Amino acid sequence: MIVRSKSEILWEAQNRLYRNPSQVVYDTTAWKDVDKESLRFRLTGSFADILSKAKITLFVTREYEHLVIALRATSTALRQSFISLPHPSGLTVNRESKTVYIVSTRNPNQIWEWKPVTSLLERSDATQNASGKYLVPTRTKFFSGAHYFHDLAIIQNKLFAVSVGQNGIVHVQFESPRTDRLVWWPRCIERKDGTPNTKANFIQLNSIAPGKTLRNSYFTASSETISKRRPGHLNYPVDKKGVVFSGKTREVIARGLTRPHSARLVKNTIWVDNSGYGEVGVIDGNRFQSVTRLPGWTRGLCVVNNILFVGTSRVLPRYKKYAPGIHSASQQCGIHAVDVKSGTVLGALIWPNGNQIFSIDFMSSDSTDGFIYEKGMKNIKRARNFFYRYKV
Repeated sequence: MIVRSKSEILWEAQNRLYRNPSQVVYDTTAWKDVDKESLRFRLTGSFADILSKAKITLFVTREYEHLVIALRATSTALRQSFISLPHPSGLTVNRESKTVYIVSTRNPNQIWEWKPVTSLLERSDATQNASGKYLVPTRTKFFSGAHYFHDLAIIQNKLFAVSVGQNGIVHVQFESPRTDRLVWWPRCIERKDGTPNTKANFIQLNSIAPGKTLRNSYFTASSETISKRRPGHLNYPVDKKGVVFSGKTREVIARGLTRPHSARLVKNTIWVDNSGYGEVGVIDGNRFQSVTRLPGWTRGLCVVNNILFVGTSRVLPRYKKYAPGIHSASQQCGIHAVDVKSGTVLGALIWPNGNQIFSIDFMSSDSTDGFIYEKGMKNIKRARNFFYRYKV
């Protein structure tokens, strides 16, 4: 019997680490495998047909479950793939450059850049087939946790992020060591000298409806005033306190929302999730007009042709006061396909054991198949081969 020293046992354990590409790429050392129950879904209506006809891959962040999901419809089934990232929230797609950006909002924050693989290197030492236009990370950048990034947006082919912790918008530049300077903020958080007050999260500024420029864009927040209580406090007032800001004037243009999220600009119309009432709708004049109500906390929104893809989440029990219009029995975690003109729900994908959705966006399914992991992270040989040979 060979007796090994404590040092040898330690070295052997260390040598076994980071052999699975999922640990190297996504640092999922805390996960032996993603729970299959978290991935189980059911379809209603024509959801799969809608994805198929639109020829898109739909991306969804599920923040508290540390999951980013990719959905696409083939001729035979709806395919679901995924990656695991620390608390992913904002996600946006630059469809011109075929690039996906994702925020991880654990401390410190990270912003990830992903691109689809174009081909695989010819190698004589790799035989396992792992072909596919899967997304791989190409760059990531770290930021202090105080940024507390939420929504992301592409404007004039540049990446912008909502720095909730600083009450403003940051231009994200991977090449620059400094990207923490605010390039836009609402007038209500200015000091007397015109500079923004960035010492705390005062108004929960959280989403961008991107226009052609920042001045042509719109922004949502839970409040328009700085008060003694901060967003996140259980008694922070939210009911009908939410607002929409104009990028041009930096003033409020619409009021009466409750914890608004995921504002999007479609043909000069501002669409927004009125989260606290489980609604999605438009800004009509200076007020919110509901188009439909869905079963849960509405967050995540993108528009493809004449279809809205809207996310619903379960209300976190400690924040139930933030959702005065949502009944606990009706909550679902899922994506709902809604007709823009009628507000009719045409179909949905529901994760029965899902929790929180944050962002939704899409890319042409001709450009990407999503992620390499579909049923779990245990198929190490296939993943090793893919990450060993990919070219972007």
